[in-house]
Amino acid sequence: MKIRPITIVPAAALSLGACTTASSAKTESADGLDTERLRAGLTAIEHAGVPGVFAEVRAGDQVWSHASGVADLTSGRPVTPDMRHRIGSVTKTFTAVAVMQQVEQGRIDLDAPIGEYLPHLVPGERGRKITVRMLINHTSGLPDYLPYAFPSLAGLFTGGEVSAQSLDDNRFRKFEPAELIALGVNAPAGEPGTLPGVYSNTNYRILGELVRHTTGTPFEQYVTEQVIARAGLEHTHFPDRPELEGPHSRMYEALYGFIDPPRDYSTYDNSWLGPGAGLVSTMADVNTFYRKLFAGAIVDRATLEQMRQTVPVIALDGQPIEYGLGLHKVQLPGCDTLWGHDGSVFGASTMSLHSADGRRQMSVAVNLARPNGPDATGRPQPHPIDDALAAFYRTAMCPAQ
Repeated sequence: MKIRPITIVPAAALSLGACTTASSAKTESADGLDTERLRAGLTAIEHAGVPGVFAEVRAGDQVWSHASGVADLTSGRPVTPDMRHRIGSVTKTFTAVAVMQQVEQGRIDLDAPIGEYLPHLVPGERGRKITVRMLINHTSGLPDYLPYAFPSLAGLFTGGEVSAQSLDDNRFRKFEPAELIALGVNAPAGEPGTLPGVYSNTNYRILGELVRHTTGTPFEQYVTEQVIARAGLEHTHFPDRPELEGPHSRMYEALYGFIDPPRDYSTYDNSWLGPGAGLVSTMADVNTFYRKLFAGAIVDRATLEQMRQTVPVIALDGQPIEYGLGLHKVQLPGCDTLWGHDGSVFGASTMSLHSADGRRQMSVAVNLARPNGPDATGRPQPHPIDDALAAFYRTAMCPAQ
């Protein structure tokens, strides 16, 4: 899910309990990790207003992980670098990989109409015009189902009234994939193939059903066996219950000041997220996934090059992004081109950025989402957390700076 400016600075906008692994001494290598600055950067994020933040940064074989702040505002329990986290739309890269594996095997044609595979889900003219590629790179024209599944949030998109009522009403609701797809497919839509595209979780819900249709295996099972296991990830899974397993933080949602004080949504039925944003993982696992992906260990290199063919897309926060097949292209001043994804769910945000060869990596998680208060017009305003995160990204990924 990505709505409005999120706590984790969107890729397009980039211009006390602590634990550290690897060397804590400042590295002398220009391409290595300045661990003193990295540690100070995480502390700055906490001081800017995040209860807890944790990250893993890699430069070749050098690995640094650290955490700053608390996992629970009531008890003061500290965050740790190994905590499980709802990684939100970072899940989209996993889903895109699952589709591209089927493309490699000749079971899916990227430029075939989705109606050839799933006419019952995307019927009629839309099914004939929307291709599989358009779903993956968000140029299908289909709107997001979020404001329809959570009607009290619709005002975030339309400028109307906003409340947390839907968040609370749906905490333990079990959404069915076809239900969510119908909400997006039956809503007013744009013309397929129009640029810039419009980011939409409806697209990835449909892709999840496409994987199930072509493999004969439930989507979550396929991704677990053919993507997660192939990457050697030990702490990544689709949860089957509202409660998170293993060490994790509480997840505080502010909803741009509509929830004050921020409320814990760490216990939440994940069925509304699914192929678009449903995974739980650790920052170490996320980094390992992208390193294996960019090394050609999960899909072949020709497929990876296709995934890096980008088009202009408008994110749900209104920001322009360069989007490929499940990958963002990100350019920071003083950095080589970076690739990855960001993600947000109720109460949690993640940013994951990587060099093209996967040797320089950063994944960072925070346990507060959407703290940006509105101005007089209702538009969410920048928050000091945004600047602190952006500074950390540059420290982690731009060693020349």
